[in-house]
Amino acid sequence: MTSDSPIRSGVFLAPYHADDQNPTLQIRRDLDLAEHLDRLGYDELWVGEHHSASFETIASPEIFIAAAAERTRRIRLGTGVVSLPYHNPLMVADRITQLEHQTQGRLMFGVGPGQLPSDAHMLGIDVGRQREMMNESLEVLIPLLRGEAVTHKTDWFDLRDARVQLAGYSHPIIEMAVASAVSPSGPRAAGKHGIGMLSFAATSSTGFDLLPAHWDVCEQLADEYGQHVDRRNWRLAVPMHLAETREQAYADVRHGILKLVRYFEKLGSEEMRSVRTVEAAIEHWTEHGLSLLGRAVIGTPDDAIERIEALQKQSGGFGTIMLLAHDCADPSATLHSYDLFANYVMSGLRNSNRHRHESLDWFQENSGTIVGDLRRAIGKTVEAHEEERRARGSGVSWGDARDLLTGENES
Repeated sequence: MTSDSPIRSGVFLAPYHADDQNPTLQIRRDLDLAEHLDRLGYDELWVGEHHSASFETIASPEIFIAAAAERTRRIRLGTGVVSLPYHNPLMVADRITQLEHQTQGRLMFGVGPGQLPSDAHMLGIDVGRQREMMNESLEVLIPLLRGEAVTHKTDWFDLRDARVQLAGYSHPIIEMAVASAVSPSGPRAAGKHGIGMLSFAATSSTGFDLLPAHWDVCEQLADEYGQHVDRRNWRLAVPMHLAETREQAYADVRHGILKLVRYFEKLGSEEMRSVRTVEAAIEHWTEHGLSLLGRAVIGTPDDAIERIEALQKQSGGFGTIMLLAHDCADPSATLHSYDLFANYVMSGLRNSNRHRHESLDWFQENSGTIVGDLRRAIGKTVEAHEEERRARGSGVSWGDARDLLTGENES
């Protein structure tokens, strides 16, 4: 898994928390996870926005990121995503600019139309208009984040000489990305505005098949609008749980996988109604996927590497792999899964051991010469010591150890 630009590692935290546990503790564990990922060397953590349906408990990724930034040192933190139709674009630009200063440039700004139709219903938003509204918001958000004054009226917001009073922390603008599932709206928005993509359905059957088309559409729109897009700003999400063996990984997810299945069933997934056992749930998630979450890797680090390589080949190349956070395993096994990924997968993504391997290979290829030189040097030192001892007529003899030290008595 070598590349001129190694794949970065991140986590997407929707989150997916079962509604039979203490929500306060769940949020605290999410903050603990941010610290843990930072210590392990993960590059990114993306945090979602949801307002209904019980499991996805973070309503404001900005509030969460502000707290996580104070607990962490180097990991970059992203909104995954701010649902633009739910907010006045000036208020979004103001909050993001402030948060970019608070994080000292570690913030990434992910946007989308909004996922749960129940959120839109509560706000009186026509679900059929959400993608159009997202694009209307982007048309003014990007100029606002660049420090421009904007006057623009639509049927859902009215900006008059609007301006963000703080200059942005990053230049020329904060890194942005737009959510993408299976429709062309995400790739079109990314290309039109020259921003990155967050592909949340990359391992679903449809999403996987459409990966090449998504990038083609993105590049096509970028060319039409005079923008530049870069595969390094494309992020793909994959559900994973890793253990030392597949058997252990399967045993680990018995803890909570059926709760996640029941969640998607209640969201209207007809196919989940027939999934009633842990074994059936594991098979369905790994072979077919749960809704748009896509097919999971429940197995070993080698299985994870195999899936990432398949995504590389299918997509033509991307910048960051995002592990989908979930509670299917208990907290300790979940943290261990992230540890295994950091230890055995991340090093492959970054090719971080290549110089170590080259060093050992070179030593092996040249061992006859360099080990021979070492042995001859040791022999000379022992011989000099023995000559000095004989001249003095006293002293400790090293002669018995000479053959062992120089390797001359090896069979």
